[in-house]
Parts: sequence; structure tokens; C-alpha cells
Amino acid sequence: MESPDSRYASSNEAPPKQEQQQQSSPRNSHDDDYTEKSTYTRFLVSNAEAGSVIGKGGSTISDFQSQSGARIQLSRNYEFFPGTSDRIIMVSGTVNNVLKGVELILDKLLNEFCLEEGDAEPRSKVRLVVPNSSCGGIIGKGGATIKSFIEESQAGIKISPQDNSYAGISDRLVTVAGTIEEQMRAIDLILSKLSEDSYYIQSMSTPFPYAAGYNPTNYGPNGGPGKFQNHRPNNNKDDRNSNSVTIGVADEHIGLVLGRGGRNVIEISQVSGARIKISDRDDFMSGTTDRKVTITGSQRAIRIAEDMITQKVSSATDRGE
Repeated sequence: MESPDSRYASSNEAPPKQEQQQQSSPRNSHDDDYTEKSTYTRFLVSNAEAGSVIGKGGSTISDFQSQSGARIQLSRNYEFFPGTSDRIIMVSGTVNNVLKGVELILDKLLNEFCLEEGDAEPRSKVRLVVPNSSCGGIIGKGGATIKSFIEESQAGIKISPQDNSYAGISDRLVTVAGTIEEQMRAIDLILSKLSEDSYYIQSMSTPFPYAAGYNPTNYGPNGGPGKFQNHRPNNNKDDRNSNSVTIGVADEHIGLVLGRGGRNVIEISQVSGARIKISDRDDFMSGTTDRKVTITGSQRAIRIAEDMITQKVSSATDRGE
């Protein structure tokens, strides 16, 4: 899989105007006033899926923009939606163009990541990112609106509860499950409701409000209350050279870094590009009960890995785990 190209991680490049005029709506159930409204949608993709959408040298994302007339942006490869390891993709333009852009992306991801041989009607899930204040319109009085959307689209639609675990989070996830046709009908219906919400349209100006989610937390000289202790050698500042940094993580929190079956540490290594080694039990930083976590790679890779480790530990310990 081609790794994401930073030029397209948050592209300012608008699609050609000529292509925009040539597109027709993938859904014909709405009047011209609706389909020509400016709107957007955001949804989550894994880092591998993001790489697939971008394509070699940005070829796929450019092609999708040309075909749909929509603008397609992605958060960068270390900028995740809080509580997940998924990036945010935003598709913006007229309703027609947005729906076409989303359909192109979902179809590609379905074929590359979900389709199994002999599966006549493959089903998948897409998680839309919707401002919390806009979710009431989707739900409707007594849940009437969401029920009607489910009946009309035949897709499963679920809205996550508001997550108070992360400071400043103002979005909820709307999961749409079904065949791609069912998903697209549901997304069309959801967009039609969101397009009536002035706040939703205004929030288009901040597509990735969680981009700083992995900024390092500042701790005291001994790493704060039993969390981190940072020992940085003097390294060459050239990112092309391999450097090594050892940080201390409290023994009782090392499981948060490892994850079940080593899942977290593998994810951190894959996303950052750094190699991560955790010391054996009873092998502590000098004068502490902190385990050694050695991060090796370019300075950029080390920084990303260290920030991700900080986030995993601090988010869990702040919740009292």
C-alpha cells in the first residue's frame, strides 16, 4: 500500500471547475436547490485506507476529485480522531459532488478491504463524524427521523453517545452499515437533514479540529505523577539519521502502551515508523520504578511515537484507569 503523501494530507487544491460542471447527482430524489447546496461530510478511515485513497503520488485522490468535482482532504498520518487510530477524511462541494466523491471512496475501500470471494452483496460500515449539536436533527423527536432514514435506506444507522473522555471533543460518530447502495441512500438522507443546520455548514471551516490530539503533554522534571520520565541523548538533527530516545513509563501503566496482544505498540510503530523496545520486568530507569521504552528512528518518527505513547497513557490515567 502506498504510504500517504503529505502534500495531500490536508490539500488546499480545489478540483477543476470544468469537471464540477460535468457531474450529475448519484441520487435523483431531490430538487436542484438541495443538490446544488454547498456541504461536506467527514468520516473515519484507517491509515492503510487513507493510503489507498491517496494513491501513488496522490494519483487516486486527484482522480476522485476530477471525477466527482468535490474537494477531498485527509488529516495527516499521525492526526487521529480522539480515542481511535483512524484518520478523518472530508469531502466538500455541492451535495451532488460530495455524494459522488463519497461513493467513489467507499467503493474503492469496499473492493480493497471488505470484499470476499463469493460475497454477492458485500456489507460494510462507515463512521461519519457529525457535530454533537447537529445530531438532534438526525435523531428527530422520539427518534422519528432516524427511524424513517433506516426504513427508507435499509441501512443500519447508529449514533454514538457523547464522549466526555477527551477534553474539547464536540463530535459524535454516526455509523452507517449496509451495502454501498444502502449506505449511500442513508448518507444522502443524513446530508439532506444536516444541510438545514446552519451550524453544521459553518463548521466546514475547521475540518480537523483534533489535529493536535497527539501534541505532547508537558510533565515535570521527573515525568509528573508516575507517568513519564524523558532521557534524551544529544542526537544529530538530520531526520535521515537514526536516533534513539529512552523514556520511562510507570510499571503499572506499561500495559497501556503494549495493548492486548501487543496491539498498541504495533500500531504506534506502524504509524510513526519508529522501532519500539520495552524493557523486561524489573528493568527500570535508574532510581525509579519506571520501565524503559526505547524509541529508535528519525527524529520525526520518535516525536510521533512519543506523543502517541503519551496520549495513550494520559487519556487512560485521566479517566482513572
